Amino acid sequence: MSTPAAAPGAANTARAGDTRWPAILCWLAVALEGFDLVVLGAVIPELLATNAIGFTPEAATLVATLSLVGVGLGAAAVGPIADSFGRRYTIIFCVLFFSIFTILVAFSPNVALFTTFRFIAGLALGAVMPGCLAYISEHNKSGKTGKATTLTMTGYHAGAVAISLLAVFYSHNWHLLFIAGGVAGLVLVPLLWWKLPESQEFVAAQVAKSRPAEAADSEVVAPKTGMAGLFVGRFKLVTIGVWAASFMGLLLVYGLNTWLPKIMADAGYEVSDSLVMLFVMNIGAVVGLVIAGWLADKHGTKPIVLMWFLLAAVFLAALSIPMTSQILLNIAVFITGVFVFSAQVLVYAFVSAIYPPTARGTAIGMASAVGRIGAIVGPFITGTLVTAGIAYPWGFYLFAVVAVLGFAAMVIVPKAVDAAGR
Repeated sequence: MSTPAAAPGAANTARAGDTRWPAILCWLAVALEGFDLVVLGAVIPELLATNAIGFTPEAATLVATLSLVGVGLGAAAVGPIADSFGRRYTIIFCVLFFSIFTILVAFSPNVALFTTFRFIAGLALGAVMPGCLAYISEHNKSGKTGKATTLTMTGYHAGAVAISLLAVFYSHNWHLLFIAGGVAGLVLVPLLWWKLPESQEFVAAQVAKSRPAEAADSEVVAPKTGMAGLFVGRFKLVTIGVWAASFMGLLLVYGLNTWLPKIMADAGYEVSDSLVMLFVMNIGAVVGLVIAGWLADKHGTKPIVLMWFLLAAVFLAALSIPMTSQILLNIAVFITGVFVFSAQVLVYAFVSAIYPPTARGTAIGMASAVGRIGAIVGPFITGTLVTAGIAYPWGFYLFAVVAVLGFAAMVIVPKAVDAAGR
């Protein structure tokens, strides 16, 4: 039976020779998200030191918070859009959108417009990663999403490291850093248009939806689409579990990335050593992503997610123990990064594998959106402990408990569910 010529995205489905481009382009898009999300934190010290365009500590806090709110809203909104109009067009539009508004941030004449442009850019930034993860899981022909997801997410850390290094040399020219991220995105858009085909699984799902008469005559139960597909049958347990795990996972990631240097400085370590620890933890994150993806494809995603959350709890608690050896401390921080950061990404890999194409974009987008709430809560709670002067060691005890809660959330999730939620 031939595919209708008008099938959405049919003209752009993958062809022989295209197999590498989608993986490269999704990696680059996620790297740009990492770059543009971290750039604000990289320039805030300069903005405050120079009182640029009227920045104050209160204004910086507002911008940082609203930026994350925008990211969360974008992640929540992108799923139904990607499930309705396709992964390809969603990714292209979002990269174009956040690139334009990131450049506008650089030319903001005041804090109000800076905040507005940053919030709007955040809407598209939050949509890029879920769209790319949904796409890459469908592009991966093996049916195993662990390695494909985790390798794609190494792009985020590469982008974060890139802006961190650029900020060392150009933080005095904060405009240039925003322009760099925006221009890089605009350069990527033509490549996405040229070399990113539509997901074949999405096209097939759209074709199946366009033939309701044939579906009615068969014994196959058509999967629910969008938000409805997240709560049908046993998917209710999956959705509740992965939302909770995603919340805990990003609470850990953002809480540690924001406050680790301060907590370790409060513990009596040199400030320079504390900054090195943050770098070491993020290097551990990249290594952890590679290892976790390989193990997830070999042994199943859920068992590895559970093990990763538990080991994260153990090593987070271990960081509360004073260490006299800097080498031993950095090894402990490195190993903690291996488990803390990739536990969250494994949740996305699990989501990509278990939901049908008709609801996959929505599932990843909502898991990311709920996780972004944790990304806001994590720095706030940790900052409260810092203000109270008890972040060390209680911050690490708190993080360990959060990791255990992430483990508990994934325990309730069924290991396998069919497309109809059975």
